[in-house]
Amino acid sequence: MADVEMKDAKTKGETNSDVAAPPQSPVVEIKSNIALIERAVSTLEPRFTIRVLRSLTALRKRLDEKACWTPCPKSIPQDSTIRSSLLSWLPATPAQDESMEVDPSPSPKASSETVPETEIYFRLLILHHLLTSPSTYSAAIDLANETVRKIQSFNRRSLDPIAARVWFALERAYELGGELSDARPLFLAAQRTASLRHDDETQASLINRLLRSYLHYNLYDQADKLISKTNFPASAPNSQYARYHYYLGRIKAVQLDYTAAHTNLQQAIRRAPAPKLAPGFYQAVHKVFVVVELLMGDIPERSLFRHPVLEKALHGYFDIVKAVRTGSLSQFQNTLTLHATSFESDKTYRLVARLRQNVIKTGIRRLSLSYSRISLRDICVKLHLDSEEDAEYIVGKAIRDGVIEGRIVHEKGWMECGGQKTGFGPEVSEMFSRRIGYCLELHNQSVKAMRYPLNAHRKDLVDAEGAREREKELAKGIQEGEIDEEDALGGDF
Repeated sequence: MADVEMKDAKTKGETNSDVAAPPQSPVVEIKSNIALIERAVSTLEPRFTIRVLRSLTALRKRLDEKACWTPCPKSIPQDSTIRSSLLSWLPATPAQDESMEVDPSPSPKASSETVPETEIYFRLLILHHLLTSPSTYSAAIDLANETVRKIQSFNRRSLDPIAARVWFALERAYELGGELSDARPLFLAAQRTASLRHDDETQASLINRLLRSYLHYNLYDQADKLISKTNFPASAPNSQYARYHYYLGRIKAVQLDYTAAHTNLQQAIRRAPAPKLAPGFYQAVHKVFVVVELLMGDIPERSLFRHPVLEKALHGYFDIVKAVRTGSLSQFQNTLTLHATSFESDKTYRLVARLRQNVIKTGIRRLSLSYSRISLRDICVKLHLDSEEDAEYIVGKAIRDGVIEGRIVHEKGWMECGGQKTGFGPEVSEMFSRRIGYCLELHNQSVKAMRYPLNAHRKDLVDAEGAREREKELAKGIQEGEIDEEDALGGDF
């Protein structure tokens, strides 16, 4: 019976664990976050503050006036000026029936003095709530500026993680209000201060804010100068590193350095959060990534466009990939015109327009493989070029760049394509010669690098000398008749 009772108890425990706990209400979550912040300040452990900020992304989507107003009276004394200044940013809220809120743990009484971290955290929550409505964008800008001034007046290292999030909210407020360029002097001054104080998290956030501001207004030269004159902190979190690599990839792509752009965009994809947690960033990185791969001459995998998060966002880019792969210039122009609005909003229109040359090269390569001789007029018709002169220039450049093998007969107006390689010729022989030379050089270097035991050759010399002595004695014995030849060869042989 004892075994049966233990089994029943275990089954009951498993049943209780399978039932998912209901999610906490925003009010309860804010109260527990405030307790963690106060614990981080008292114990000088920043990990509690980082735990609070990790839940901010999900919490700000559920914020409302009640969630911002209800925890304030219980966490800040009633006679405090901080409480009145915080509530002034919220509309007048009627008395709420707080008995309906179920708090699993008894909330501590408001301390006589509120720590600055708690006040800044409340301001950050109110700021995110004001950013949800276009009518409160101006109020959000004022609150963000006032919060930044308070952070600078406190000058506390325990405020650094929260300050980095405040700078992000300030940039978001200016961007939604259409005044992002006005915030740039604030970011530059704060970035210098953060670098002098070795505040890595705030410094990483401000560098990304400045890069976003420059790229928003297409100031790629200034963004490149900022990157060359600053060092991104090595201890920055992965989210900041992902943004930094994304901005760096966009800058390198505009500067025609596609290899560096591809590398940085790959790093951004690897460091980015899960696609379901940050789908917007995941889509933005892949849009630039697909175009850069096409500019490098590669074709992205089809499975990329079947991803549930990317399938709808990359629809226009998938049509561009099909046009580049087939070498159809008319299909490319139609696709570019059809999706021009989305490309402009993604700020990839100029990069996509550069793919025209890749489409033409692909088409010319297909024609060179299909025809041994083709007129320039037919090339102009098949590739939908404007004139035969354009076709002649494009074909000449393709021959010079090594895209195709052939020559242009100007007198007769056609292009003679070179025969397909059979796999045997001077190029193949030269290639094999280089490989054989490399293998021989590798063998020589390996032999030189081998280690031999010291004085190992002396043992072989002693054995050789002994063998020679035995041979001399054997020959002497045969000459003197003491040993027969049969005995010398082994007796019974």
